[in-house]
Amino acid sequence: MKLSICIPVYNFDVNQLVSDLQNQIDSDQLDAEIILIDDASIKEIIDRNKNLENKVSRFIFLDHNIGRSKIRNLFLKFSESEYLLFLDCDGKIISKNFLKNYSDFIKEKNPDVVFGGRKVDKIKPNPEYGLRWKFATERENLTLKERLKTPYSSFQTNNFIVRKSILKKNPFNEGITQYGYEDSIFAKDLFKIKVKIDHIDNPIFNNDVETNEIFLIKADQSAKSLAQLIKKDKNVERISKIKLAKAYFRLKKTGGIFLYQLIYKLSKSFIQKKLLGGHASLKVLDFYKLGQLIGYMNKER
Repeated sequence: MKLSICIPVYNFDVNQLVSDLQNQIDSDQLDAEIILIDDASIKEIIDRNKNLENKVSRFIFLDHNIGRSKIRNLFLKFSESEYLLFLDCDGKIISKNFLKNYSDFIKEKNPDVVFGGRKVDKIKPNPEYGLRWKFATERENLTLKERLKTPYSSFQTNNFIVRKSILKKNPFNEGITQYGYEDSIFAKDLFKIKVKIDHIDNPIFNNDVETNEIFLIKADQSAKSLAQLIKKDKNVERISKIKLAKAYFRLKKTGGIFLYQLIYKLSKSFIQKKLLGGHASLKVLDFYKLGQLIGYMNKER
């Protein structure tokens, strides 16, 4: 069994991450390789990571950005391993047995898909970074016990292993070109064809701290991505199970779209200010995302 560690790189220095992974490969004598694909990062980041070309199995540099879904599918072209381990480039290894834990689980269980979990700093950051931290602690950083209750909706793409044959048959939806929901759609596709998602306690630390402004931009992008999916994807049932889409369809069914949009337009500037301040609850963020989704849905197709 050979494992390909696949890291899509975008505007982040991955030298430490690669070094930590290689040390574990060497110390545990694992049959594994590291593959990097840079998704058209800025020159400064490319220069910082360039030295890794001779330290990993493959380092591919793309001349234009292809997005989070397409770049993950692209790793199929360069990996010959039975399993692919996908890690976000801003991740940090926090367990000395991180790779061995996955390797042992694969040997024992012969799984199709495994999610290891994620963590962020327990210490609350300054308010300007509070929104992303709050979202992570309240909705993403679930314990293994919590994830096992809802294995498909708890799946994320920052730290997971997938059998190559499964990814070939069920690639990431390349219609999602911006940030948001590629993990949800992938998990729902697996559920439909009855591919089990296993969960283990093998988290990676989210090493990139985003400002409220950047996170709000990503929230807007995710709303736009969801609008594109609703308009283009014929599998409405799959999309309707996404929490935000479910709220939109409920409003549409009850005729509440116009009223919601009116209230949202009147309160949008206040809501944005509250979110950027870092003290707002995630319900305020949900209100913002639904308002943005409605706006994108009302635009020309």
